[in-house]
Amino acid sequence: MTDTAQQRDWSRPAATAIPKEGYLKLEQGRYGPLYPRTPACHGFTIIAKVKPGREQAVRDYGKSIEAAVAGDPHCLEVLKLHYLRWVLFEIKGDTYFMYQGIFDTDFDKYTEDAVALFSKTGITTVFVNLEGFPEDWRTNVPAFIKFMRDHQRPSFLEYGEYPWVSADEIKKALRVKAALSDMLDQMQ
Repeated sequence: MTDTAQQRDWSRPAATAIPKEGYLKLEQGRYGPLYPRTPACHGFTIIAKVKPGREQAVRDYGKSIEAAVAGDPHCLEVLKLHYLRWVLFEIKGDTYFMYQGIFDTDFDKYTEDAVALFSKTGITTVFVNLEGFPEDWRTNVPAFIKFMRDHQRPSFLEYGEYPWVSADEIKKALRVKAALSDMLDQMQ
């Protein structure tokens, strides 16, 4: 098996150590360096200070995403997400927000898709509650992406129990499993 085939083998857990710069090999995207696809797919971690008095608005925004997904489970589908994790935490009396996402597209496409999704649906973004977020983010994608890049904290290790597998591939495998289970149930 070639090195690439071994690296992309979903049946063997894999880990990738990432240099401090955030990438293994510098590749330029539309808005700066592209972060690598790792065994966990693509992703990023944004850490930014919450505007004073806006912590509850951030928490409420989490509830609005929960309600949107309950109303339409596919409302975020364009983002090709595996998962999101949001965390609020304090440093010296100031509240910070950490946004972690793992997804199947590269950084530039994810952020462009997010702006398009929010603009299309009229939903705002949780980032409006963060210091330094551009007021014109809906019409100024480069400013939105600059904010993201300025607040991105690259990981230095990423691990995947089922590496290199896209969200669509996982869903397909689960549909096959369900169909097989149904077929076996009917045979009994």
